[in-house]
Amino acid sequence: MTDTATRPIADAPPRTTGARGGVAARLASGPLPWLLPAVAMLGLFYLYPVIEAVRLAFTDARLFDTETAFSMRSVSSLAGSSTLGTILRNTLSYTVASVVGQIALGLAIALLVVRAERARLRGTLVLRTIVLAAWVIPAIANGIIWQLLFSEAPFGAINSALRMAGVAPVAWLSDPGNAMLSAVIATIWQGTAYSMILLYAALKTIDTALYEAAAIDAARPWERFWFITLPHLRPALLVNAILILIMTLNMFDTILALTGGGPGRATEILSLYAYGTVFQNFELGRGAALSMLLLVISLTLTALLTLLLPQERR
Repeated sequence: MTDTATRPIADAPPRTTGARGGVAARLASGPLPWLLPAVAMLGLFYLYPVIEAVRLAFTDARLFDTETAFSMRSVSSLAGSSTLGTILRNTLSYTVASVVGQIALGLAIALLVVRAERARLRGTLVLRTIVLAAWVIPAIANGIIWQLLFSEAPFGAINSALRMAGVAPVAWLSDPGNAMLSAVIATIWQGTAYSMILLYAALKTIDTALYEAAAIDAARPWERFWFITLPHLRPALLVNAILILIMTLNMFDTILALTGGGPGRATEILSLYAYGTVFQNFELGRGAALSMLLLVISLTLTALLTLLLPQERR
């Protein structure tokens, strides 16, 4: 008979250090260690600047001042500024015209490319390359290019073409109404490629059997576009609108190179106004308040457009 003292002792269950140890072990074995570097980078380069801008918005900070104090002067000066009303009107007209123009022209080019590919026509690659060439040009260079094209000097390309056609030259940049139109044209020319790429990809996902069935039913081209193409493009159109809305609201370098915000304040939009406030007038507090206003406008419009996106059914 074997003595019980010599029997092997069953392995004891591993000791736990309590609830805290169990939670720590689960976190260590989960995705958190892999996500921490990304979270730290996002916090450092995105969250911290926003927090610092909010702090500066409630100060009277200037670039070369050594001492700053918390104050509502920057916010109150904006609330009572008559200039801000003009800036917001310019921003509204510029943004709406630019966003609508980019979507409409991008959709037209995407439809043309898709139709040409289905008909196996040559030249679609050349067309896409030409459109994309405008997109890769830096915005500041885009402004300089269009400034040369719209120039009212004898070397201005557009006015030279008008003279050759017997049409009187147009004051593209010196007339306040034409200056805003010139800024919108330059923005649409560069940003159309982004809309074209996104909408082209969305068009390629539409089943061609739908168009074949519509053709059998003798549907007209506009009916096929209205009842087949647009409903299927709705999510892509809304996402496109959100993205280019944000980009257009934050764009200032094209206008800076094209008109500098002039003549007067005819083409000065909110982003350019904030840029000039900080880097020309050196008013950090007022510039931070303007950037917060721009952020609120962007988030509000983005939220409104997001509500229009179709929701997934569960």
